[in-house]
Amino acid sequence: MATTNWLTASSSVFHTRSVNSRLAFASRTNQTPCRRSRVSFLGNVKRRLPVVLSMTAAEGSGEVAVKSVLPGHGISIMVNGCSGKMGKAVIKAADSAGVNIVPTSFGSAAEAGQMVEVCGKEITVHGPTEREKVLSSVFEKHPELIVVDYTIPSAVNDNAELYSKVGVPFVMGTTGGDRNKLYETVEEAKIYAVISPQMGKQVVAFLAAMEIMAEQFPGAFAGYSLEVMESHQASKLDASGTAKAVISCFQELGVSYDMDQIQLIRDPKQQVEMVGVPEEHVSGHAFHLYHLTSPDKTVSFEFQHNVCGRSIYAEGTVDAVLFLAKKIRLKAEQRIYNMIDVLREGNMR
Repeated sequence: MATTNWLTASSSVFHTRSVNSRLAFASRTNQTPCRRSRVSFLGNVKRRLPVVLSMTAAEGSGEVAVKSVLPGHGISIMVNGCSGKMGKAVIKAADSAGVNIVPTSFGSAAEAGQMVEVCGKEITVHGPTEREKVLSSVFEKHPELIVVDYTIPSAVNDNAELYSKVGVPFVMGTTGGDRNKLYETVEEAKIYAVISPQMGKQVVAFLAAMEIMAEQFPGAFAGYSLEVMESHQASKLDASGTAKAVISCFQELGVSYDMDQIQLIRDPKQQVEMVGVPEEHVSGHAFHLYHLTSPDKTVSFEFQHNVCGRSIYAEGTVDAVLFLAKKIRLKAEQRIYNMIDVLREGNMR
């Protein structure tokens, strides 16, 4: 069987794959330029190039505060959406890191009154009513509280308004909602928050590298065609925000591509047989493939990042919590931070 060497950005940089790859792409026709503003995983904040920060603490500079933010030093989190798979994964990761889990959570009206047990802890789920009263009470009892939000897209804006009104710091990994309104709400409230649709630290680093390349080498791939495949669990109905962010970078690099051309794989049988998703991770995975081909078909580039399970996101969320707790204790600027800020800090576990 004839083979070709494709440049693959994955665990193995140079990878030999069969021409008859299991990853089948739908044909792309009538590709039209898509020059809308870039979809950025950084949100509505001004991006800065990564810099190396010195963490040397001078006398009186807050060294005690930095040390006290290490796991097990009084940080409490309230995980909203604790009955979901991401919520449970975050609770497990936070518990392993020594973070205190508050036995209170917000959920849907149907979940109100339920008890969710995670890591031997029983968590009471409250519905939409009396949320402000409940959150204010929890925040008063746990003054170093940080809320973690892994709810649903339709709850994003209401939840952000609630957190802003109460003044509680939060980490939000929930995607969807009106993102412009989300950032406006939190910016006006001037509270501490980490907001990122992508919490996987290594994936965020890859996305940051893509944005830097797009900024510094615009048009480098002009004329190239692009094919994109992404596979997620069947419950994810929309296209990946991560894929959209990467595609936006390729558009800046000169590639013409419309977001609705993304090939979504949601059928479990196809995911196992065509994409190669392990059966045990069909219910929780994120596989992405971007294939670029030169106009004369003689050159191709391939970028791939595959995630099985949710631990990468859960661990990144806990790092974001520890980062935000340190910012609060050092009385840093009250603003919206993102995962690039967390990566730049360099203190991840």
